[in-house]
Amino acid sequence: MSSLVAVILVLVSLHTTSLAQTIGDQKAATAGKWKSVEDVFGFPPANLPGDVVRFNMPRKDLHVTLAGTKIKPGLALGSWAAFHSVGDNDAMVMGDLVLTEDEVAPVMKALQDGGVEITALHNHLVGESPKLMYVHMGGHGDPVKFAKTIKHAVGLTKTPIPQGGSTKESADIGFDVAAVENTMGRKGNVSGGVLHFNVPRGEKLTEGGMETPPSMGAGTAFNFQPTGNGRAAIAGDFAMTGNEVGLVLKVLQDNGVQVMALHSHALDDVPRLFYMHFWANDDAVSLAKILRAAIDKTNSAK
Repeated sequence: MSSLVAVILVLVSLHTTSLAQTIGDQKAATAGKWKSVEDVFGFPPANLPGDVVRFNMPRKDLHVTLAGTKIKPGLALGSWAAFHSVGDNDAMVMGDLVLTEDEVAPVMKALQDGGVEITALHNHLVGESPKLMYVHMGGHGDPVKFAKTIKHAVGLTKTPIPQGGSTKESADIGFDVAAVENTMGRKGNVSGGVLHFNVPRGEKLTEGGMETPPSMGAGTAFNFQPTGNGRAAIAGDFAMTGNEVGLVLKVLQDNGVQVMALHSHALDDVPRLFYMHFWANDDAVSLAKILRAAIDKTNSAK
């Protein structure tokens, strides 16, 4: 081995070690910054792009069916709260709680009493049993105070608190995931037996004048739950500006995808976004083609 090659190998080794150390330091810093919030919830968050941590609380206690399909929590039953730091002891919070009808009033009161804003109350599905409502929430201030308020509100429901870390899952969930990803032009991820796609908007988003990372929930979400023989139930929502609503609606309706709801999720977002929830149960790849045609009508990240 020449001396030059040896030097290069040493430099590469030092760079790799330094990079690993930097990544480790960043993870440690993130974990330390949100330790007090994690202590409130009692379980670790998911670390998302844009310096966002998200506490996922799926409604595994609920047994929901729609059109004969038993809905997995990952398809349309995910409660969550996301936090993004905007200063010392200052954070933006956004979230969405899945509630039965009798849980709505006490949860909304608990959130408001604790200083968390109610930004929307509506359905995401139509014809499900039992009937569900979705409370969207937001705020800007002390993250620990927000965490305590949200934890208290969730405690008024039968939502189980997650235990332990996530486990690695097989991507083989009953339909051709690779073909769906290829059709969508994006990689998805499998969790809870459901294939998920998250598509950010193409432009910068703000809420209350503060830049909002897409991973705070201000983007399009597609979920595919296998229903047998290469089929999937799909649910989720398109994030659209006003001039995109009609374009997306036409694609879905012309191709047999049922629109379940159209509404806003935030109070002071720029650009003003509307969210269209949908449902279908058919061949997974065929449904992916429809969703791809619809998302291409929006200014979403490529």
